Amino acid sequence: MKDNRSAYNSNIYDENIVNTLPYYREFHGQIIDLVNKLGYKDVDWLDTGCGTGTLAGMVFDIRDDVKFTLCDPSQSMLEQAKEKLSGKDIRFINASSQQLEFKDEFDVVTAVQSHHYLKSDERRIAVKNCYNALRENGVFITFENIRMSTDESDAIALSRWTGFMTDHGKTDEDVKNQLERRGVEVLPITIEEHIKLLRECGFKSVDLLWTSYLQAGLWAVK
Repeated sequence: MKDNRSAYNSNIYDENIVNTLPYYREFHGQIIDLVNKLGYKDVDWLDTGCGTGTLAGMVFDIRDDVKFTLCDPSQSMLEQAKEKLSGKDIRFINASSQQLEFKDEFDVVTAVQSHHYLKSDERRIAVKNCYNALRENGVFITFENIRMSTDESDAIALSRWTGFMTDHGKTDEDVKNQLERRGVEVLPITIEEHIKLLRECGFKSVDLLWTSYLQAGLWAVK
């Protein structure tokens, strides 16, 4: 039985995700670079859908002025994060983005590979909660699986992703399972739909940060 909504149990998530999502480590690098360029000091940072705490660990490697709140709906993922980040001053909360009740509390809110499991109404609640959690001029950064703008381009992107997984040691059964989750367990939307949703939730500035294969990162300023 899975202990979270990803394809992998929490104890094997880190070792498998890098061979499933192209440039997965780049997601975190792009986030950290953007936050550093924004010039925040003594940062209050909420990472929702934090998984095993990889992003926070990378931030702590280079900064000592960040106060993290890590949220995840999977208690097992949080336990992995607590072990990985042992000794750090972190607030851990077992909750999903749809359950967040923060108000004007954070400079940075991130959601990495967490909202694409949500139906449209749930996703809107999740994004609005992230907006509410930010202080004025705070930044929301999200990376998610995406859908291409046409069925034809989506088929090409899926072919590329299949090739990546095969080249990185995934079996035919592994690849089949990943493809079958799309549209059933994983509900990607287009970049255009992401931008529209962020604007409708109140963000005054919305831009594309990074994209490759079937993943994209966006950043939005409150």
